[in-house]
Parts: sequence; structure tokens; C-alpha cells
Amino acid sequence: MYDTAKYLIHANITAKGVVERSDVVGAIFGQTEGLLGDELDLRDLQDSSKVGRIDVEISSESGQSFGTVTIASGLDQVETAILGASLETIERVGPCRAAVEVDRIEDVRAAKRRQIVERAKTLLGSAFDGGILTSDELVEEVRRSIRIEDITEYKGLPAGPRVADSDAIIVVEGRSDVLTLLQYGIKNAIGVQGTSVPDAVATLTTEKTVTAFFDGDRGGDLLLKELNQIASIDFVAMAPTDEHVEDLSRNAVMKALREKIPADSVSQHAPGPEELAATDGSARPAPPPTDESPSTESPITEPTATAVPTPNGDTTTEPTPPETLSGHVTEVVDSDAHAVRLLDASYETIADGSVDEAFALLKSAAEPPACLIIDGELTQRVLDIAAQTGVGQIVTQECGAFVKQPTSVRVRTVGQVTQSGA
Repeated sequence: MYDTAKYLIHANITAKGVVERSDVVGAIFGQTEGLLGDELDLRDLQDSSKVGRIDVEISSESGQSFGTVTIASGLDQVETAILGASLETIERVGPCRAAVEVDRIEDVRAAKRRQIVERAKTLLGSAFDGGILTSDELVEEVRRSIRIEDITEYKGLPAGPRVADSDAIIVVEGRSDVLTLLQYGIKNAIGVQGTSVPDAVATLTTEKTVTAFFDGDRGGDLLLKELNQIASIDFVAMAPTDEHVEDLSRNAVMKALREKIPADSVSQHAPGPEELAATDGSARPAPPPTDESPSTESPITEPTATAVPTPNGDTTTEPTPPETLSGHVTEVVDSDAHAVRLLDASYETIADGSVDEAFALLKSAAEPPACLIIDGELTQRVLDIAAQTGVGQIVTQECGAFVKQPTSVRVRTVGQVTQSGA
């Protein structure tokens, strides 16, 4: 039936007690019988092959049961929607009170088309040696994926393929920045991966002409200050105020690098965007001080923070890492960076990256992640590699159209997690 089905009804079921698959199937047939009339009777629809078998995955924990129900439908959209809605009338499963909620109705044909597009992009990257295609969108997608595959490592740090043999390098903050520059054809960038400059980068800066290219925020200011103290840099470029290198357009990146300024013209304290004037090649004075002091009538609640020493002996504060799944989900979604995060069973962060890096992060994970958080769409390709690497749970902003869904991976939306506080 799955080969000829047009739609898949996906529903979630919960029961206040321990129930089994046979109890769920019996409740579906028993409590929908006669509800929709003879033409939409579930048993008759199965006998005529208009509806496939009822697939149920159910598990129990702490005296409660939860699981999923999947029904393949060869009916039209309206009839399939009615059939799905009828499942939500189920109130009991076996001796237990229960509730069924339809999560989504998936168009199987759309999922197959999506799979065709993904496979076509793979074939385009491996079966053709250059060439001009008529679809600008496909060309750009394939070109971008090839650039991502070019990323290498230099002594454990993300880097472009030309870092080792180039006379000049660009030092950026992280892997996403290296990928962005690769996308624009810049292959000599290396990421420091955090707020502490690795010894490998410090040594490398003594051998090459170095341009520091950081985000236009406080984090970029502090990183530049540290790099100035422990490494040898020749030029400085900064993203515009409150913008990140990974989010810049090609024109903005090229403009920032073209208008870089000599490092010795930058003051030794952390030079923010106020001084670098968005890399326009000239310094500008900081805003004049005002006599106004912050009002005490409307205090602002700050997130819990931990004091962290800086290289010069001062202290700064960093937010305390989340301790719950919902805390991690909120942090990833609120960042507006379209990011992904891998967590272990104790909700400790294993790795962070962009949505485009989800597949690569899962494939290269040193240990099997317990959970994957995606601030974007979960695709079939990422779902498959998650199942292969042992991920038990995925929290996603949006579910794509799946041709198949592994039973070993529990998929929930951001809204479901944040509302439950789990």
C-alpha cells in the first residue's frame, strides 16, 4: 500500500496506563466503526486497498504510554483529512484513558519529489565535470555544496584548503565563517573555534601575512584584543556593527577585506565597530558620553552568568549553559542563527553549527549524540544519518516531507518541547 499511497496520516497517541500495539489497533477500529458511514468505514477501506495497514509504535514509561500511529491513504485530500480527524475521537485504549492528535498529513508524492531533487544534486556533483545548467537555483546549490566539501582541517581547526601553502591567511572566529568565505571563493581562512586563540594559530601568524576578520560585536572585539596580545597580525577587518561574518553577502565580505586597515593603526584595547567604522578604512570617535544614568525604576532581568577571567586579568561574564532540553532548545531558537546543536544524554553540548552543517556534524561526531536540535527544517537526509549514528531524539523547527521515518528516532517540534518544558 505504501507504494501506491498518496498520503500518510501521522498521529501521536498518549495513554494513562500501559497499553500495547494490539490495544491501539483495536481502539481505532472499534471507536471509528460506523462513525463516518459505510463509504468511509475503515475496515471496508482496507479491504478495497484504499487504506493501508495501521502502523503503531508504542512504548511505556512511568506508568504512561506514548507512541505514533501511521496510516497510508489512497483517498483524496478531503476524505483523508476526514479519516485523520476521526482518529481524534478516540478516548480510550484498552482500559486506559487516551488521546490521539494528528501531527500532520504528509503528501507522499511531494516527499518523493524532494528525494529526487536531493539525489539529482548528488548526481550533479559527482557525474559532471563542470558544465552550464539552465536552472540558476540548481547551479548555485551544487556550487555551494562543492565549496562546503572543500573545507579541511589545520591542526584540528576548520580551514580552507589553501591555508598551509598560502603566503597570506585570514583568521576568523569559527567553522561557519570559514564555510561562508569558501562559498565566496576564499580558500585561505582558518577559524579559531572559540574565545581562546589556539597555539597553532598563534604560531601560524608568525609565518604569514595575517588579516583578522571578526564579527562586529563584543565577542569579535574581545577575540581581536586577545589575538593582538599573543599573535602577530598585519591587518584588521570587521563585520558591520552587530553583524556576523557568516551572515554577510559576497559584496559585503569583499568590501570588508578590500578596505582592511593596518593592525598597528588599531588601538590595543578591544576596537569595536565604533572605531573601525564598519571597515571603511578610517577610525571614527566613540560616541560622546552622556550625563544620563540608567533608570532604576525598570530593572532588567539578566540571564544567570558566570565570571570568566580574560587574558589581561580582568573578568567578563558568560551565560550559564542550559541544563535542560527545553533550555537548549530556547537558546538555539532565540539565537536567530538557523543553528543546530548536538547534545549528549546529560544535555551537555557536543557540537554546534549551522543548519547546512547538520549532516556533517552527525557524521563526524566522536560519540553518538542523544539529541539533535535544529532551528530549521528536518530533511530526510539528516533524519537518516541521525538514525544511523544512534540519535534517540530530534527537536526541529519544521518537519520536512519524509518518505520513511525510522522508528528508533523520536521527532518532536520546538513548540512541543518548549510548551512541555521537558
